[in-house]
This record gives sequence, C-alpha cells and structure tokens, in this order.
Amino acid sequence: MKRWVLDIICCPVCKGNFMLTEMEGNDTDIVEGLLTCTSCKRVYPISSGIANLLPKEEK
Repeated sequence: MKRWVLDIICCPVCKGNFMLTEMEGNDTDIVEGLLTCTSCKRVYPISSGIANLLPKEEK
C-alpha cells in the first residue's frame, strides 16, 4: 500500500482516522502492518501491500 493512501482512507465503520503500526515497508510503501481506527479501535491488517478494510461481522 502506498503511504499517501493513509491521507485519504478512513475506517469503513465509523469514518475515523487510522493509526499505522508498520511491520515491514520502505519510504514509499507499506508491505505488512496494521491499521487501527483511532475512534472505534477496530484493527485492519495490511498483508503483501494490500489493506483489508472489510469489517468483521459483529457477533
């Protein structure tokens, strides 16, 4: 995922901003990591450079 994408995406559930926890990447790309919503605290993984922003179903 390109770093600049963080400036335009938001949490699909509450529209909050994300905090990035990066596990692997470089100056322009994030390869592995986690996006945590600063409002609702939901966590979305980044794997192989792709952010999975599909919300998990509530139980």
